[in-house]
Amino acid sequence: MSPAPARFKATGPLRGRVRVPGDKSISHRSLMLSALAVGESRVEGLLEGEDVLATAAAMRAMGAAIERGGDGIWRISGVGVGGLLQPQAALDMGNSGTSTRLLMGLVATHAITCTFTGDASLSKRPMGRVTDPLSQMGAEFSASPGGRLPLMVRGLCPAVPIEYRLPVASAQVKSAILLAGLNTPGITRVIEPVATRDHSERMLRGFGADLTVEQIEGARLISIRGEAELKPQQIVVPGDPSSAAFPIVAALLVPGSDIVVENVGLNPTRAGLIEVLQAMGGDITLLDPREVGGEPVADVRVRGSALTGIEVSPDIVPSMVDEFPVLFVAAALAKGRTVTRGLEELRVKESDRIRVMADGLRAIGAHVEETEDGLIIDGTGGEKLAGGATVATHLDHRIAMSFAVAGLAAVNDVTIDDMAPVATSFPIFTDLMRALGAEA
Repeated sequence: MSPAPARFKATGPLRGRVRVPGDKSISHRSLMLSALAVGESRVEGLLEGEDVLATAAAMRAMGAAIERGGDGIWRISGVGVGGLLQPQAALDMGNSGTSTRLLMGLVATHAITCTFTGDASLSKRPMGRVTDPLSQMGAEFSASPGGRLPLMVRGLCPAVPIEYRLPVASAQVKSAILLAGLNTPGITRVIEPVATRDHSERMLRGFGADLTVEQIEGARLISIRGEAELKPQQIVVPGDPSSAAFPIVAALLVPGSDIVVENVGLNPTRAGLIEVLQAMGGDITLLDPREVGGEPVADVRVRGSALTGIEVSPDIVPSMVDEFPVLFVAAALAKGRTVTRGLEELRVKESDRIRVMADGLRAIGAHVEETEDGLIIDGTGGEKLAGGATVATHLDHRIAMSFAVAGLAAVNDVTIDDMAPVATSFPIFTDLMRALGAEA
């Protein structure tokens, strides 16, 4: 795909009501678990970005019937736990690390062999943190140098249940082990010292899995009983808080803005960004809080605000790990210093997000110091950034959208070298920003 450069700017306040696409994490899991249920599940509001479509294609390749109706509702007829079929070709995961790691968990305890491939960005990402525990369960892996894709998984059935303590907070690793545990006799346990997003636990329970969560000595002990029988469900996917982050920060930074982002998922394991932005002085109000499909949801009203730099606690990192790139942009416009720590995970995302954001922010006039595990940013106090540079996104969708937001708060044009990767998670991003009044 050829690069699609773009420029974003604001000639006035952002105004209006918008709705972001469905939550990516919930969309992935709804397809996977529906494909393992016996009967037909229906999913409404599914994110139809490239990452989620890669998951749908993989589940089809392993036997599930998955169709999108003209009404926008997806219907999935599952094969049952233990019923995944041998795919006839390699599974192309595109740019989706979530699809890859979670599907490795599913495959690891089925008697099938799968090869996972991905694009240039995904092929740089290490998979060892997932293959290590799955190997303990009996799966065999043949990976490219550095534990990267292309990678072949040979599943074992019956597999061996394990108790695994996560060395690094990771919802993907936790979820991969729990999904592997679905088809493993006995009880598989994951010990999570720091809570991460809990969509897998909520949805597994919703589909009928025998899953328990206990607090033991400050950690979460998650147990799942294997050889489960999942029941089909009707799922309504809330708006993705990671996508909502971009219009929310944009409205805070453009003076006079007043917007509402409707139907945003506010699972407490995902809502850290709003808490941090409010602590910085952001005028953010949650309207009509409610629950949809077991997930807390609200409409989020945001008004232009003068932000103040803060020290962000490492404890909140798991609940906003994907939102740090756009938080860095907010910090660059805040008054005073913002300090972030505990962000080692950002170095192994679609790009090294610490380094790439530091380089890009400096190029457009921000004052940034890079540390091993975060950034220290001295903000402008509300003055616009200089801009006037082209920013390299390194095929990373969140980097591209973060600098699109930065362009709204810059004197001179900020050119994003390639907006094409945005299609992986937020295909309507540019149209949505235009609807609020941004120029792109």
